[in-house]
Amino acid sequence: MTTLRSILLVEDNPDDERLTLRALRRGNITNPVIVAHNGEEALQRLGAMHPLPIVVFLDLKLPKVDGLEVLRQIRSREATQNLPIVVLTSSSEERDIFNSYHLGANSYVRKPVSMDEFTTAVERLGMYWTQINQVSSYL
Repeated sequence: MTTLRSILLVEDNPDDERLTLRALRRGNITNPVIVAHNGEEALQRLGAMHPLPIVVFLDLKLPKVDGLEVLRQIRSREATQNLPIVVLTSSSEERDIFNSYHLGANSYVRKPVSMDEFTTAVERLGMYWTQINQVSSYL
């Protein structure tokens, strides 16, 4: 029996955290979800995770260490440099989009404003990254 790899959700907003977790459940995503509430906690959790998560959903506007710095540090470490990372944020600033891709994000998704759109987007993201996308077992 294969153990499902986790999803690391890095989100400081409790409402967005709840909505994301609910959307993943609604999308029948059964992978365990580990939540970090700031950038520092995300880096600590990631350093202790074996195996690595199947994907990281990363907010940009985080306390302690911002999301771009989290992304930079993940990509600078050999063990995590190829880890799939989806920036899931409310920012539509061109600078944030550019910097995210420049630092190695696999995808940049702006959080939709409406609850229904947000739920649909997260369901689809969860389904893609856990069921459709192929991830190397070396990660």
